[in-house]
Amino acid sequence: MLALIHLHWAFGGTWGFEKSIPTDEEGKKVLNPTKRDSLIVGIGLLFFATYYLLKVKGVVLDLPAWTMMIAGWLIPIIFLLRSVGDFKYIGFFKKVRNTDFAFRDTRFYSPLCLFIGLNGTLISIFCC
Repeated sequence: MLALIHLHWAFGGTWGFEKSIPTDEEGKKVLNPTKRDSLIVGIGLLFFATYYLLKVKGVVLDLPAWTMMIAGWLIPIIFLLRSVGDFKYIGFFKKVRNTDFAFRDTRFYSPLCLFIGLNGTLISIFCC
């Protein structure tokens, strides 16, 4: 679903886009992602989803074991780092907390990244 949202933005969609961009206290965007950026993130998220399908044997694809091992740790690390954030605008430890984005980040985005990161870690440790 996250991949579809990013691909929606990459192909010109606007639903939810403005509310997903961090801003400073004056409302100025601190990131200015392009459609290409959204495309890259969307494709990356599709690869992540494909990895988990392969991991739980929902799809069969013969890949070297080392690629699965690296992906198994890289994906959760990416999401865990995102949940921690940049210590200013993004993540649980952000300093700027009085913006619309900060509210959504604290309530939705960071917890979702933490959930994905922790579950990915558990899958890497215990699954298959």
